Amino acid sequence: MTAKYFAILTNYGAAQLANAVALGTQMNISAMAVGDGGGTLPVPDPAQTKLVRETRRAAVNQVSIDEKNPNFIIAEQVIPENEGGWFIREIGLFDDNGGLIAVGNAPETYKPNLQEGSGRTQVIQMVLMVSSTQAITLKVDPSVVLATREYVTKSIDTAIQESEAKSAKIYATKTELSSGLSGKQPTGDYATRTELNNGLSGKQPTGDYATKTEVNSKLAKDQNGADIPNKPKFIENLGLPEKFQPIGT
Repeated sequence: MTAKYFAILTNYGAAQLANAVALGTQMNISAMAVGDGGGTLPVPDPAQTKLVRETRRAAVNQVSIDEKNPNFIIAEQVIPENEGGWFIREIGLFDDNGGLIAVGNAPETYKPNLQEGSGRTQVIQMVLMVSSTQAITLKVDPSVVLATREYVTKSIDTAIQESEAKSAKIYATKTELSSGLSGKQPTGDYATRTELNNGLSGKQPTGDYATKTEVNSKLAKDQNGADIPNKPKFIENLGLPEKFQPIGT
């Protein structure tokens, strides 16, 4: 059974791809167009240079290689909900020069306009099988805000993987720190422990401080004055000599 819906390279597209492969250059898919086929389902023709009746043309959102089929190129475009009012029966891909690279037909789909009271976002994909995907530029147009859920999911997964790869080397492990600091002395205007010990050895603090010897020679609380060397002088200093009568006089 002959396929009813399919996409093919045009003669122009096949020549451009062959030239890119031969010269080691790349063919850039820059735009996608949709059309209503003039009211009927068209049959793609390699001799085509334009769609039967184009209704919209805009930059592609994404061009990528199918993960399961490395020779399949997937071109994708998102039509916003505020554009429409026509049927989609044909699709075309264009290069930077405006040449029609590939053409395909699609099951008839009406794209409503939001002003009609039933707008929706429409995702259009064209899948092409080519001999060399290296000859085709794979890109995402950064000027296009809309994206499919699949693209967003892949972008998030990629960002997470890149973030994890970067953060893995931001921090040092305990082993790395230990081996890196082992036997190290801080550099700069700092004194080492040996220098501090040598500098302070045998030193007494200057200023209004009591030495250890002075502190030890002071009155002991548990002696109750018995360790006062000159008791009469001590009483005199307190202003109490007339109140005391020496014992035995």
